[in-house]
Amino acid sequence: MPRIAYPEPILRLISGLKSLPGVGPRSAERIAVWMLGGGKEKADAIAQAITEAREGIARCEECGFFLLQENPCPLCSDPERQGDTICVVEQPTDILPIERTGAFTGLYHALGGRLSPLDNVTPQDLRISPLISRVQKRRVSEVILALGSDVEGEATAHYLAGIFREKEGLQVTRLAQGLPAGGGLEHADELTLLRALDGRRGMG
Repeated sequence: MPRIAYPEPILRLISGLKSLPGVGPRSAERIAVWMLGGGKEKADAIAQAITEAREGIARCEECGFFLLQENPCPLCSDPERQGDTICVVEQPTDILPIERTGAFTGLYHALGGRLSPLDNVTPQDLRISPLISRVQKRRVSEVILALGSDVEGEATAHYLAGIFREKEGLQVTRLAQGLPAGGGLEHADELTLLRALDGRRGMG
């Protein structure tokens, strides 16, 4: 056991930072020390920004994207968007890369993840039921499955395709060429996504 260690508050800070995605033990330690040193003002600003985001940001009940509390969703409330097409993504953050292409003008639906039996993620853990309800209530002609091309993404896509396969007049398509095997949308550039949207293929 070391004879000396950081005081308990610093250890708690390091532990909290380690829980963030992509932050390892060494990075957490460096960030914590920076926050307590010359970066105190910036650290205070970050803490305030986190509080404001937690208190002021909500999720759209329809598409799952972020919005200001008490404000309408900027996507779902846009009258120029085509309501007969829904693009299904894994996370709300996947919506932005597609929007930047300018190639898609329909609606979105973020599942909040993907099926993963090894991680105990089942259909009940995702926003699949709200998606089914949206498709049933609206006159949707196409559901685009813009999911990752790894094993979990493919499994989720095939599961959803099976659900909608019997719905008359509904086409279920999948992003096709251009996406890297085993990768998600966050790793694809705008041109790659544009080609994938243009080259989407039917499922089932």
